[in-house]
Amino acid sequence: MYDDALYRSTSAELIRRADAEREVRLVRLARRAERRAGRGDPGGRVSRGRGRGRLAGFVRAALRP
Repeated sequence: MYDDALYRSTSAELIRRADAEREVRLVRLARRAERRAGRGDPGGRVSRGRGRGRLAGFVRAALRP
């Protein structure tokens, strides 16, 4: 019985946290969109992602004898 109550309360807390994080993310996106609209910025990415493939060339060049 105790395990079931603990599971339910933990699940409810995780759902509340996820909802709060989602709401914060939506507010941030809305603020960013408002700023971009205010200055005529079309939006979108300015640079590529910072993936591992991007750094591979630098690492290979540094390790070259």
